Formats: sequence, structure tokens, C-alpha cells
Amino acid sequence: MSNDLSGKVAAVTGAASGIGLATVKALIDAGARVVLVDRDEAALGSICKELGDAAIPLVLDLLDPKACATLLDQVLDKAGQLDIFHANAGSYIGGDLLDADPDAIDRMVSLNVSVVMKNVHNVLPHMIERGTGDIVVTSSVAGHFPVPWEPVYASSKWAMTSFVQTVRRQVFKHGIRVASVSPGPVNSALLADWPEENLRKAKESGSIIEPTDVSDSIMFILTRPRNVTIRDMVVLPSNFDM
Repeated sequence: MSNDLSGKVAAVTGAASGIGLATVKALIDAGARVVLVDRDEAALGSICKELGDAAIPLVLDLLDPKACATLLDQVLDKAGQLDIFHANAGSYIGGDLLDADPDAIDRMVSLNVSVVMKNVHNVLPHMIERGTGDIVVTSSVAGHFPVPWEPVYASSKWAMTSFVQTVRRQVFKHGIRVASVSPGPVNSALLADWPEENLRKAKESGSIIEPTDVSDSIMFILTRPRNVTIRDMVVLPSNFDM
């Protein structure tokens, strides 16, 4: 199966680090142009300078509703079309619910759930008009299993499991595929917010994967024949006990 995505345009949110950045690099290696969506202007500038003309920066605060609503218009202004949308931006809250800050809960649920729904709502009309498109959501194994040390985060990812499966059934008739990739613990900034004891155990047991392990899975999803949809892909470290 060819990994050639020449002529395609992708947009990746949370593109300045971790899974998002790994996916950007994989997409560019496959021939796509990629709009990198992130609020970190300095990081985007540095990354796009390194990656060349195929990397197009878009500085956007997705938690600002007015700015969030401009995503598609800005992508089209910069790149002319959108074939692949990777809804990757997200945040994490772990630990006991009683210890969580209510404002942090609002921000996390907004970014992990509402922003993804609004972004997909934003890009779908363009894809429907063109009769083709791919949408991939970064979810989590926590969206398939009730992880007891992260009730807020896991709940947001359970919402994404339902969202992906229901939206897919609404839009497949338009030639649009909708998928999610659900990693276990990934060596990224989100791990800094893990409960310390869980993080220690995961590192000691080798129960952590790299962002490239996830981006490889995303590329597998995107490069299947158009008559094949990989709806859910769970990607775990072999030693992860869940």
C-alpha cells in the first residue's frame, strides 16, 4: 500500500509538539502540505523553518470561540483546500476528582470535547462539497476503559469515542472517513500531569510509547484504500497493564 499523499493538504491541531508534530512530519514525508495549528507562535515559527515550504503555520487559540470558528477559512486562505483534518489538541487532568480545579475542568472539557466537535463541524461542509476527506481524532485508551485515576480525562475521551462512531455513520455517504487513534501512555508533555506514582511505575516497566508510534498508526489509517475505514485503533505499549 502506497503512503503517497502528494497533492493532499492536511491540518493538524496541537501541532507544535508530541503526537501532533510527529504526525506533521509523517504527512510531509508522504508528500502532503500541512497547516500546523497551535497557539505557540514561537514554536511554530521554528518548526516550519526547519520543515520547509510544506509546513504552513497557523497561530490559533482554539479556546477562543471566535478564533476557533476561523480555522477552516484560515486553512483555505493559506493552502486552498483541506483533505485531512487531525483533531489532536488536548489537555489532561488526572488524580482524584475532589482535588481537581473546576476552572481546569472547564478548560480541559472545552479543548478535548467542545473544540473537537466545533472543528469537525467547521471542516465538514468543505469536505462534503468536495466529496472526500479524512478526519482523525486523537483519543486515548482511557476512552475505552474507565481509568480510575483520571475520571475527568477519561470521560472526555469516552465522549470522543461516541462522537467518532456517530459522526462516521452520518458522513460516510459523502466519501468522508472518520477515525480515532487511542494511545496508551505516550512520551509527551501530557505525562507531566500524570499522578507521580503512576508515571514512575510506567517508566520503570517500559509502559510508554513514543509519538512516532502513534503517528505511524495515523498514517496507516490515512493510507488505506478509500473503501476501507479504520474506525478505532488502540495503540498500547506492550508492557502496559490495562
